[in-house]
Amino acid sequence: MATEIKVPALGESVTEATLSQWLKQPGDAVAVDEPIASLETDKVAVDVPSPVAGVLSELRIAVGDTVEVGAVLALVEEGAVDAAAPAPAPAVPAPAPAPASTPQPAGDAGMTMSPAVRRAVLEHGVDPSTIKGTGKDGRLTKEDVLAAAKAKDASTSSVRADVAQSPARPEPAEGRTGARSEERVKMTRMRQTIARRLKGAQEDAALLTTFNDCDMSAVIEARERYKDLFAKKHDVRLGFMGFFAKAACLALKDVPSVNAYIEGDEIVYHDYVDISVAVSAPNGLVVPVVRDCHTKGFAQIEKDIANFGQRAREGTLTMEDMQGGTFTISNGGVFGSLMSTPIINPPQSAVLGLHRIDERPVVRNGEIVIRPMMYLALSYDHRLIDGREAVTALKIIKEAIEDPTRLLIDL
Repeated sequence: MATEIKVPALGESVTEATLSQWLKQPGDAVAVDEPIASLETDKVAVDVPSPVAGVLSELRIAVGDTVEVGAVLALVEEGAVDAAAPAPAPAVPAPAPAPASTPQPAGDAGMTMSPAVRRAVLEHGVDPSTIKGTGKDGRLTKEDVLAAAKAKDASTSSVRADVAQSPARPEPAEGRTGARSEERVKMTRMRQTIARRLKGAQEDAALLTTFNDCDMSAVIEARERYKDLFAKKHDVRLGFMGFFAKAACLALKDVPSVNAYIEGDEIVYHDYVDISVAVSAPNGLVVPVVRDCHTKGFAQIEKDIANFGQRAREGTLTMEDMQGGTFTISNGGVFGSLMSTPIINPPQSAVLGLHRIDERPVVRNGEIVIRPMMYLALSYDHRLIDGREAVTALKIIKEAIEDPTRLLIDL
């Protein structure tokens, strides 16, 4: 008996997705809950598991097609694992690749790979069938692929060195023209959504950014003093984000408009703080939400952020992880940014931008001293937030970071 594999519920207000890849092909055996396809929504990649064990008999959708929730993707013949026949041709032929498209790696048709692993395979151009998996049941992990790519690069460098030592051929009299190639790659659904939302934020909101600088000495000293005890007790590293999240909670409590948003002709205020944390993922920037930061301690906030970062790299974040959020923190400093004007994450009205820490000369008590300084940027929607409120909120964050005792006595 054939069982239909349908597009699952994708989250609140999400009604469609794009089929990014087939993880199984017709004739392949599938186990219960084993992923057979990967869908890409506006925000995340979603694996579609098989509800039954059997053999994949027919594909109904081609890679790149847009599908709605409830649409039939494929058919699985239940209980036909032992009698699996040679793979028939897919019911929907895959479109011929354009000259500039990225070729599928050879030898992976019968392998099950997570979206993150498959992206790494395509990015580094390695053959997954030649890599020994160290994951569960011998499956490939992203680290396996990266190690294989590193070994491949080392081998290629050795060959190039040998070639460089060979006698050079005479160049043509007319000179040599280097290869000039171009590549056209369709934007992923996630990248299209990012572009549309950020451009929409510029067009709809009255964006303005206020800056301040922050002496990080006290926070750095606290981290150095307590990092080992903190890690031993809570099993997580003590980072800067916990300090900034708690400092933001102080600011948003005192300046509630920074934690609000406009809906129609009304202003929606929140008596809670859900902080969206910008995280870099393989397909682009995502903003999972650390909920109820105003009630959580440093350890739980750091654990939530670390968990989101790992899942973003693995491509396993869900729609629920990124829904909501009343305020955003984006840390461009991890990539070396000195200063930036971050764009708000609609419908939110403000975003805090963190940057790299540099030792700079500053004046303290009439003397020039060297301090680890960071530029802070608060971008805000001027339709809702006045300049005085924005400057006040950023000043509260600065003062709490420069004197972390304020975080303990709610000052």
